[in-house]
Amino acid sequence: MIIAIRSVLFNLAFYISLIIQMILFLPLTLLLPRKKAWIVPKFWARSNLFLQKYIAGTDFVVEGAENLPEGAYICAPKHQSFWDVYAFLSYIPDPVYILKRDLMRIPLFGWYLKKMKMIPVDRGTGIKALHSISGGTQEAIADGRQIMIYPEGTRRAPGAPPAYKYGIVHLYMNLGLPVVPIAHNAGLYWPRRKFMRYPGTVRCRILPPIEPGLDKETFLQRLIEATETACDEFLVQASQDKNPPPMPATAKARLAELKAQQSNTTETVAETTPRA
Repeated sequence: MIIAIRSVLFNLAFYISLIIQMILFLPLTLLLPRKKAWIVPKFWARSNLFLQKYIAGTDFVVEGAENLPEGAYICAPKHQSFWDVYAFLSYIPDPVYILKRDLMRIPLFGWYLKKMKMIPVDRGTGIKALHSISGGTQEAIADGRQIMIYPEGTRRAPGAPPAYKYGIVHLYMNLGLPVVPIAHNAGLYWPRRKFMRYPGTVRCRILPPIEPGLDKETFLQRLIEATETACDEFLVQASQDKNPPPMPATAKARLAELKAQQSNTTETVAETTPRA
């Protein structure tokens, strides 16, 4: 009951803060040069993290910030929640998001996206969408910006089988930039399509960059392996916390798989170890 009340209070505070900040800071955002205008969305991101910590009881930790390169690169976060849309803004200096074109049409919110020169894409247009992404990223790269793309395209529940799309491969092969994977377990604490916000600590890890020059299959395999291995680690850690968050069916299934894999590995080691 207490968690439900705190969730309601956080959601109210989150959306009220969003509306007030969008209205209050719009003139400042429009007047400032784009790079300096980042002060507004980054303040919004920090205020969200503050509200979530002190109202919902959800803190976070980020490891591996030293893995972020200088200048332009592709940032590939796991997408489990709305939380991962803004949580990394303090770590990425000048990000450009690849996002649905419909978001650009939202009053106020869409104006901010246009000011920050985000890259809109029409979903479901296939090759045309890939070409529009490539064209939109060239200007961003020339300006030293960081390309933000969610490899799976849409939010996935914690523990769900990976479903990485071709878009990330297309960017990697065509832009010649390193790709920085980011793993986390935010979906356990801010579940998709639910208003509940659970207390605990979101674990995040910025992984070492995957350098350009690999073939498609090798790159995708490394991206998936690095990201999903870290996500599995965080899932296990969350399940072992003193007060773990509720585990969705996908997380329970994945935890069972990981436990079975560990048991099989232990048995194999025991069978191959020579007896004294």
